[in-house]
Amino acid sequence: MARSSARTEQRILDAAYGLFWRQGFVRVSMDQIAERAKVTKRTLYQRFRSKDDLIAAALAHSSELAMQRLEQFKLPANRDAMIDSIFGQIADWAATPRWSGAGFTRVAVELADLRGHPARAIARRHKAAVEAWFCARLATAKVSSPRERAREIVLLMEGAMMLMLIHGDHGYAEAAAHAAKRLVRKN
Repeated sequence: MARSSARTEQRILDAAYGLFWRQGFVRVSMDQIAERAKVTKRTLYQRFRSKDDLIAAALAHSSELAMQRLEQFKLPANRDAMIDSIFGQIADWAATPRWSGAGFTRVAVELADLRGHPARAIARRHKAAVEAWFCARLATAKVSSPRERAREIVLLMEGAMMLMLIHGDHGYAEAAAHAAKRLVRKN
């Protein structure tokens, strides 16, 4: 792919994901994406056959970036401090202006009636990768049954994010952290 073509595609992906994040995956139109990316609709459709393909590509790119950030994340060795750090970051993230929840969860909810949609498969792979990341960290911290604890912590994370979004109360992150600390102490 030529350099300018790759830049154009990246501009489209960035514009699309920014709009999807703010307005929802279903509500954003291809016209809005083309306008924001400063390309014609023809160019947009030359790069992506459909909005569904563009949603999937934007999520796949976002997943790669999110996993790179997670891999660079420095966690304390102490179990409780690790949990506090993770849920503290989630609370900080949720406190940012215009926060609208976790994008991968949002897309699964928005496309709940479209089980075969490629974006749902990407969201599923991303959430599984995050769970595996937690499992590896918990195993390193010598937490017993790290796979089970990782699944439970991801469940607490998702619940905390949804309830913070619904209620606007960041105390759910702290409550989830307390529950997660009780889980990792089961040795």
